[in-house]
Amino acid sequence: MELRKVNQDGALAAPAGPLTDMLGIPHDGAPIVVCYGGGVDSSAMLVALKWLGITPDLILFADTGGEKPETYDYVRALDTWLTSWGAPRVTWVKRRPSPRVSYADLEGNCLDNETLPSLAFGLHSCSIKWKVEPQDQYLKGVSRGPNKRPGWRPALESWAIGLKPIKLIGYDDSPADIRRRHRAMSEDEFFRYVFPLQALGWTRETCIQVLLEEGLSVPLKSACFFCPASKQWELWWLAAMHPDLLLRAMRLERNALEGRHSRWDEVEFGDSWWGYVVGYKRFPSEAQAGLGRRFSWNQWAVENGIVDLDGNYIADPAACLAKAIELRGPDNAN
Repeated sequence: MELRKVNQDGALAAPAGPLTDMLGIPHDGAPIVVCYGGGVDSSAMLVALKWLGITPDLILFADTGGEKPETYDYVRALDTWLTSWGAPRVTWVKRRPSPRVSYADLEGNCLDNETLPSLAFGLHSCSIKWKVEPQDQYLKGVSRGPNKRPGWRPALESWAIGLKPIKLIGYDDSPADIRRRHRAMSEDEFFRYVFPLQALGWTRETCIQVLLEEGLSVPLKSACFFCPASKQWELWWLAAMHPDLLLRAMRLERNALEGRHSRWDEVEFGDSWWGYVVGYKRFPSEAQAGLGRRFSWNQWAVENGIVDLDGNYIADPAACLAKAIELRGPDNAN
């Protein structure tokens, strides 16, 4: 396969100019690290590297402990394809919390603290804590504590001679990811950041096409099963394919909204959070409704006959899957 940019009309075009310039990767001897998320965009980024003949030095996958089973299966299976063209296998990293706490992952962290993932409040600290930091700790090393490790030798050697390792980030060329790119740095104290898919003009639709051309399956959208950014079609999919995970997400939501850190004010809003859920009431705009910020996963599940009022799963999985397919957009992986 040859690597191709996307023309203005959306068609894949033959490359022009120096190949290394196409991705914006400086080849000055610094190691190339792929920040791999296990989804469509970062998988397509690996295909782009293969087509260009660029072999990364390291591929890091940060495990939050909350990815869907299909994502874990995809990441494991990808190793065979990677080694077929000389790329390294995926290196898994995971944050190790203090032995003084009872949890081992992001879900447990939320349950223990009786709170929601930070994204539910419009923040991104859960991603930084459970994805970015474990990757950085693997590269830079940690001197003490449960995550103690020596650091990755090629990165340490690079810094020793004044070079910064290059992190490849899989933001595609869609408007949302372009906005994310504009908020991101190109360089910091330790790393340089390159966004190959945007250099190529590859949107999510193009990434899906590229994966199929390479003979790879299209992975499920990479996200925790309790991710506050989930769309309603994804909730229908979860209800069909993994009702146990949906029930765990609903438990996490209720644990937070009725827990010690809840911002819910029964006096101000006229009823308890659970009263709003089972009463099919519209949540006040100034209140935290749940994992969906403006809607509660528990209320959604009750209203749509996914669970009864006691939280028992009563849905028809086939009907839930049909609804997910109906609502899913063409650019969404399934």
